[in-house]
Amino acid sequence: AYAPYSQFKVGAALKLVNEDTIIPGCNVENASYGATICAERSAIVSACTQFGKLQIAYVVIVTGESKPTVPCALCLQVIAEFSTPDTLVFSGNEAGITAKWHFKELLPKPFTSFE
Repeated sequence: AYAPYSQFKVGAALKLVNEDTIIPGCNVENASYGATICAERSAIVSACTQFGKLQIAYVVIVTGESKPTVPCALCLQVIAEFSTPDTLVFSGNEAGITAKWHFKELLPKPFTSFE
């Protein structure tokens, strides 16, 4: 991760449905804060570049925090575009996974085409 401003480094990885490749991502901050991209969106952009149309099987978010880190609201909305209500979201740190949710628990009413 590149986080010189917040010092909050985040890594993410996606497993896509019907693909064996794990797609990594990391947060990349910018002095113009609006140009910053979160780890989850970084991985999704990379997956779109490599595979075009995709569906996320699960997302893993890793930070240096001891408590679970949930994706930000902007990332949740982007994840909604490529997932289902039952897509798994894992949170962890260097020691391992600390929490697991179904996507619908984190964003129960996304702006999307699924119900």
